[in-house]
Amino acid sequence: MDPKLLDILVCPVTKGPLVYDREKQELVSASARLAYPIRDGIPVMLEDEARRLTPEEVERHDAAR
Repeated sequence: MDPKLLDILVCPVTKGPLVYDREKQELVSASARLAYPIRDGIPVMLEDEARRLTPEEVERHDAAR
């Protein structure tokens, strides 16, 4: 994931910051409780394509900020 791209991308739901999860190849929005997939190096920034985060994942990402 290009760091420059990550600097300009925001969550389409909350307009808040995103965190890159390298292991899962997702961009995570803790405030929206969503994880947007990255497919073939391209972030899919559609709410309908996002995965809902579990409460544990939200806690972990909140703590990492």
